[in-house]
Amino acid sequence: MPIQALSRHWSRHLYLRIWLAVVGVVTLLMLVVGWAWRATVEHHAAPPAPREWVVLNAQGDVLASTTRAGPFAPLVFDVPLPNGQTLALQVQRSGERAGERHGHPASEGKPGMPGMRPGAPGHLPPHLRREMPWWAKPSGFLWMLGLIGLAVALGLYPVVRRLTQRLESLQRGVQRWGEGDLSARVPVQGDDEVADLSERFNAAAARIEALMASQKSLLANASHELRSPLARIRMGLELLNGPATDSDAHARSRAEILRNMAELDQLIDEILLASRLDAKEADIGTVEAVDLVGLCAEECARVGAELEVPPGQSQLEVLGVAKLLRRLVRNLLENARRYGASSHETGQGQGIALTLTQQGQAVRIRVCDHGPGVPPDDRERIFEPFFRLPGASERVGGVGLGLSLVKSIAERHGGGVRCADRPGGGACFEVNLPQSKTANT
Repeated sequence: MPIQALSRHWSRHLYLRIWLAVVGVVTLLMLVVGWAWRATVEHHAAPPAPREWVVLNAQGDVLASTTRAGPFAPLVFDVPLPNGQTLALQVQRSGERAGERHGHPASEGKPGMPGMRPGAPGHLPPHLRREMPWWAKPSGFLWMLGLIGLAVALGLYPVVRRLTQRLESLQRGVQRWGEGDLSARVPVQGDDEVADLSERFNAAAARIEALMASQKSLLANASHELRSPLARIRMGLELLNGPATDSDAHARSRAEILRNMAELDQLIDEILLASRLDAKEADIGTVEAVDLVGLCAEECARVGAELEVPPGQSQLEVLGVAKLLRRLVRNLLENARRYGASSHETGQGQGIALTLTQQGQAVRIRVCDHGPGVPPDDRERIFEPFFRLPGASERVGGVGLGLSLVKSIAERHGGGVRCADRPGGGACFEVNLPQSKTANT
């Protein structure tokens, strides 16, 4: 297990791999050069001291001694005899005399050994030859260093090339993305810093592509939605300037113009708020402890909705921006009034109930109505900007930004929202928000 962990740690850090590769190659180079240097020094080292050869009699007494004059020289002994004469004795290995039978003067220059040339390297037997190795020669040593350098270059090339290929791939992807191709992505290979950088680039590119698509959709839908009230305002102005406009028609045109101006102002306000919420770095207001019981009571009284709070629960505080939380509650109630109230004609909130409950360390806001409900396939899409259920805009109007703002506000406060069925018919929208630590129950 430690070996696997060490291998995983090594593979995740590119600088370790490059450093270890360089250290390994340099170590190998040092070992080879050191071996070659040692072989050269040993070859040029001083030869060992010459051996002394002796002749002994049967009693072990030394009769004569000598040393070899050279590699091919025989051992020459002057052995004294009992009668006072001296016996010249020459001893030589049979292999060293083989050259004489092949025409090689192996014993030039010595008494009794004509043709013996001491130190002639060309006539050493194979087991006595000590030729200089090719790397020990000046030119050979340079050739060996060149070959080692070539081996080092060939060994490091795959490592460096693999790294540069991945960096070049990342460079091409960034260049394509910078030129406007927001769908450009880079392949993720390995598990090191380059792979992590590729993953982060892909995630950032996907996020920016989604934001740009959202901005384009927002702009396109906003342009479409802005045309309708502007066209109605223009028509109302034309009717006001008509030749046969009576007082009643004039009043109706004026009221229609004011209504469309209010709708236009609300649409612009919602678009600007949606843009600020999408920009994470934008200042959305002062974060403080907000009492949801009082805030929801005020909004329910405005539309005539019913507020349900657990008995004895006088306060439920959350940390957030008061104006945004008020907008969240108002949008939920307005959505229920438009699409799910039991009496659309009167514009009142009959049948709308807002329930506040504490769920562990969170506060749940639940708004239920008696309307037709939301089909299961549209319960996620209903929180998208400008999305409306088929036929909804013709019945009750609206631009489709209310629930999108609810989702954005809830997420900016660390919570979330979902849509569910209401028992007995209708829809329920549930928002969960983290509760303030200073909440008073």
